[in-house]
Amino acid sequence: MAAQQARSLAQILRLSSSHTQCVSSRASQLQPSRRFSAEHHGPAKVNFWEDPMSPSKWKDEHFVLWSLSGWGVLIYSGYKFFTGGKKDATAEKVQEGSH
Repeated sequence: MAAQQARSLAQILRLSSSHTQCVSSRASQLQPSRRFSAEHHGPAKVNFWEDPMSPSKWKDEHFVLWSLSGWGVLIYSGYKFFTGGKKDATAEKVQEGSH
């Protein structure tokens, strides 16, 4: 009877130790990695002056700045084109009156 209890105890200990190893290996897989979610998963981005003809390779900040600058120039040019680029009429009258 003591031998039988010893065998069953040894079997329980073996199972629990293998279960502990299994749990510890799963736990190591479930630990969160210390990486940023914004890590690049594609080709490295470059500064716009390193490859000015490939906007798809530019860093996001550079692309945004150039895009906003381009839109600003386009809108300002359109405004000047459609208004004729004329000065304000009241400013001209003030200048004429001072001479």
